[in-house]
Amino acid sequence: MVSEARASYAHFLTIPTRWSDNDVYGHVNNATYYSYFDTLVNGWLIDRGLLELATSEVIGLVVETTCRFHRSLVFPERVEAGLRVAKIGNSSVRYEIGLFAAGDQSPAATGHFVHVYVDRASRRPAAIPQKIRVELATLIVK
Repeated sequence: MVSEARASYAHFLTIPTRWSDNDVYGHVNNATYYSYFDTLVNGWLIDRGLLELATSEVIGLVVETTCRFHRSLVFPERVEAGLRVAKIGNSSVRYEIGLFAAGDQSPAATGHFVHVYVDRASRRPAAIPQKIRVELATLIVK
C-alpha cells in the first residue's frame, strides 16, 4: 500500500478555502472536499493541454469517488491538494488524492477519483488517448 504522507504525491495544487466552504458546524462541509478533488484533477488536465472543456473528443467521466476524513479543514486555511495515479487501464484511470492543511505532513482527507474515458458524442468507452496516457504515467508513485 502506498503511503498517505505528503511525499507520496507527485503533484500539488494550493486551493484557498472560502468563507462559504464552512458549514454551520464551523468546518469545511464534506461535499466541498469533492469539489477540491474535481479542481485538482481537472485543473491538472487543463494545465497540460489534455482537456479542452468544450471540444475534447474524448472526455473523462467520474464513475467512482470516495473520501476519508482524518481531521477538519476550516476557513481561512489553505488546502494543499496532492495528486497521484494508482492505476491506468485501457479506458480508465484511478487518481488518489490527499488534502493537506498548508505545511502539514499528514492529510486532513484522502480519497480517490476514477475517470472512465468516453467518446464525447456517443458516451461510449474509449481508449485513453496516448498523449494523456503518457502524462498520467508521470503521476505514478511507487
